[in-house]
Amino acid sequence: MYKKILIPLDNSPADKAILEHIQPLAKLMKPTLVLIHVADGYGARFQKQLNLQDSEEIKQDSKYLESVKETLLQQGFTVITHLGRGEPSSYILRIAKRESCDLIAMATHGHRFIKDLILGSVAENIRHRTDIPILMVRAHPTIKK
Repeated sequence: MYKKILIPLDNSPADKAILEHIQPLAKLMKPTLVLIHVADGYGARFQKQLNLQDSEEIKQDSKYLESVKETLLQQGFTVITHLGRGEPSSYILRIAKRESCDLIAMATHGHRFIKDLILGSVAENIRHRTDIPILMVRAHPTIKK
C-alpha cells in the first residue's frame, strides 16, 4: 500500500513518538522511509544567498539525521534522508512530491489555538496544502520541542 513514507523530524524528543509509531507499519509494508529535517533559522534560510558555511546547528542536524538513518538501516529498513533549509512546510511538501511519497507521517506537538496563531503549525500548514494522506501522532504531552 505505501511505497514511500516521508517522516519530518525536528531533532527533538517528539521524533521518538512518530518513529516508534511508524516502525510496525513499515515492517509490514516495507516502504522506503524518507527522513527529512528542515533548518529554518535565518542563517539556514539565507545560506546560499549569503555564501555562509554550514552552522554548528546544521552540522548537528546532519549528524542527527545520519544517526536516525543508521539505526533504521540496522533494523532492516530502506532509508534516505534530506536536510533542507528554509520554510519547513514548503520544503517538506516539495520533497514529498519529488520523492513520490504516498504517506506523510509526522509527530505533532499539540500546540493550542493561540500558540498556533502566533507560531503557526507545520503540521496544520501541510495538512491544508497536500492531497497526500497524513498520519499525525501527538507527541507525549510532557515532551517539549
